[in-house]
Amino acid sequence: MAGFRTIDDMPALAGKTVLVRADLNVPMADGAVSDDNRLRAAMPTIAALADAGARVAVLSHFGRPEGPDTENSLKPVAAALCAVLGRPVAFIDDCVGDAAAAALAALPAGGIAVLENTRFHAGEEANDPVFAAQLAKLGDFYVNDAFSAAHRAHASTEGLAHLLPAFAGRTMAAELKALEAALGQPKRPVAAIVGGAKVSSKIDVLLHLVEKVDHLMIGGGMANTFLAARGIDVGKSLCEHDLTATALDIMARAQAAGCTIHLPYDVVVATEFKAHAPSRIANIHDIHADEMVLDIGPAAVEALADALKTCATALWNGPLGAFEIPPFDAGTTALARTAAALTQGGTLITVAGGGDTVAALAHAGVLQDFSFISTAGGAFLEWMEGKALPGVAALQQD
Repeated sequence: MAGFRTIDDMPALAGKTVLVRADLNVPMADGAVSDDNRLRAAMPTIAALADAGARVAVLSHFGRPEGPDTENSLKPVAAALCAVLGRPVAFIDDCVGDAAAAALAALPAGGIAVLENTRFHAGEEANDPVFAAQLAKLGDFYVNDAFSAAHRAHASTEGLAHLLPAFAGRTMAAELKALEAALGQPKRPVAAIVGGAKVSSKIDVLLHLVEKVDHLMIGGGMANTFLAARGIDVGKSLCEHDLTATALDIMARAQAAGCTIHLPYDVVVATEFKAHAPSRIANIHDIHADEMVLDIGPAAVEALADALKTCATALWNGPLGAFEIPPFDAGTTALARTAAALTQGGTLITVAGGGDTVAALAHAGVLQDFSFISTAGGAFLEWMEGKALPGVAALQQD
C-alpha cells in the first residue's frame, strides 16, 4: 500500500478551514439518531482539528435522496454530533455556494459546522468536477475520515482529494493500518473466517482470499454449497446448487495456492427455522432430507479453534450460523470467544468487519477484545475482494 498523509502531517491550521468527509449516515428513529457509533468514530478527528484552531466543515451523505428533502436533512444529525462532541456544532443548510462560504467564514477558530447532505446535489454521486470544485472553494485542506464510503468515487470522497491538500483522518488511518496488518503485510500464518448466507455474494472475496491466506474457514449458509459440491446431501438447507462448480473451482485454486479450506464435518440441524426449534448435532453425512443446517457443530468449532491457535493473524467476515436465533448462535459465539481469548493473550491479531459480523461479535460479548473492528460494510467487502477503493487511492502519495 502506498503511503498517505494523516492529520498529524498537516501544517499550522489556525485561521484555516478544513473540509472533513465523515460518515454521518446514521440510523434514525422518530426523528432522532438511534445509533451514534459513526458519530463517535468521527469525534477524534473533528476534535483534533478544532483544537488546532481550524474551522471544521463536516461533509457527509445521508440516505438516498433524489434531491433536497427534509427527511434526508443532516440537521438532526448535527444536533446529535453536538451532544457526542460536547461542544457547539453549527448547521449550514447547503454544502456549496456563497451562503455556505459566508457561514463558514463566520465560525470562530476551532468552530465546527455540519454542512447539508452532499447527495442533495446530483454532482455528488456523479463525481462531477464542477461540483467538486464548488466544494473545494469552501476549504483550505481536505480530510477523509469515511472509510465506509471509500468504495464510492463520489465528489466528496474522491474528487475533492485531487483539488486540496488531502489527508487521512484518525478513523481512516486506523482502518488502513489494520487492513494492511490483516492482508497487506500480515504476520503468518493467516486465517480468514468467512460466513454468511450465500456464496454468490462473496465469490470475489473467496477467490482473492485463497491467494492470500493460509487457512480459509467457511461457515454459514455458504458452507452448504461447498458441502454439496463435495457430493454431500444437505437436505433442505440454504444452498446454491447452481454454484457447486464455482465452489469446486475455489477449492482447486486453494489447493494450488497452498491454502487449507476448512468446512464443518458436524453441524446443527433442525426441521424448522425458528428460535429454540428442536435440533440435533449431525455428522455432515447424516443430514436428513427434511432437515436444514443452521450452525456448525461443536467438533467443527473445536477443529477451527485448534487451527486458530496456530495462526498469528485472523480476518473475520460473516457469521458461521443463524446467530440471531438461539440455539444456532453457539458455533459463532464459541469461535468468537476463542479468537478473542487468543487476541487478549497476545498470540493473534484479529480484524473483523461487516454489519452481521459486528452484530455477531457483540452478541458473543467480545467486540472490545478483537484487535480491530471495521464498521464499514461495502468498503470492507470490496477491500476483501482485493479491489482498489477510490477514496483511499485518492489519498495515497506516490
